[in-house]
Amino acid sequence: MITAIAFTVYPVSNMERARAFYEHVLGLHLSAHLQDIWVEYDSGGSTFAITTMDIGHTPGAKGAVVAFEVSDFEAYVHKMKERAVPFVREPFDTPVCRIAIIEDPDRNHITLHKRHA
Repeated sequence: MITAIAFTVYPVSNMERARAFYEHVLGLHLSAHLQDIWVEYDSGGSTFAITTMDIGHTPGAKGAVVAFEVSDFEAYVHKMKERAVPFVREPFDTPVCRIAIIEDPDRNHITLHKRHA
């Protein structure tokens, strides 16, 4: 029986560049790392990881997408624009949430998400 999602991982081509983006641009906090080839960030009971290990996936391949819930959507979007983060999709509303899609340095898509009250 599956009880939870253990982690979501993105392959990256350059760990130093990727860590700078996820930690200094997005503001994620490092929770674990393995010799700087596998780095984890815990967020609200979930784990997001980045890796340079050859696990059969290509950095920037358009596969699964991680969605990060943000507390202040408009302020966070503004911060990303100030930091010149590329937007794949500008903010928009759905019946249940507000979403924007950005890219990391390897062109992996990242969804910024805020549930409606």
